[in-house]
Amino acid sequence: MTNFLLPLAQLSEHAVETVAAHGEGPSALTQITENFGISVPLILAQVVSFSIVAFILWKFAFKPVLATLDERQHKIADGLKYAEEMKAKLEAAQQQTAAQLKTAQVEANKIIEEARKAAKELADRESAAATERANGLITKAQQAIQLEHQKMLADARTEIARLVVATTERVLAKRLTDADRASYNETATRELTSV
Repeated sequence: MTNFLLPLAQLSEHAVETVAAHGEGPSALTQITENFGISVPLILAQVVSFSIVAFILWKFAFKPVLATLDERQHKIADGLKYAEEMKAKLEAAQQQTAAQLKTAQVEANKIIEEARKAAKELADRESAAATERANGLITKAQQAIQLEHQKMLADARTEIARLVVATTERVLAKRLTDADRASYNETATRELTSV
């Protein structure tokens, strides 16, 4: 690289000498460069070197770094956008879940109320049926008791009538005829019925 810059520096030095040789006295630029010890060919060589280094750095260092930074910035922006979308979706899902829970709660309360009502109706029906069955059993028991009572009374009357006839036979010491027996039985039965 210095091989390329050296002829360029010599060329610019030659140009300065040519301008000075044409008899124009030292220009202001020449005086400044001499006062400060600036060599124009070296400055030009440094400018060219800096330009080449700046171009190489731009092409192979800064440009990829800037591209990477730009790519990262896009990824960050995409990530933030995705996070916002997910936040919105999460809020929507939470609202939907809350609505579904509310609907489920209302339906559950409705089902519970219907079940309570059905259970109460069933209990009432069962209670009424049990009461009806109990009343039927009580009625049947009362009828059975009444029949048993009537049968017992009839048996008692029959037995008493037989005893009256037997007692009468012994008291009279004679055998009664069938007609007498029937007459005494009928009389005893009438008297016992009135009791």
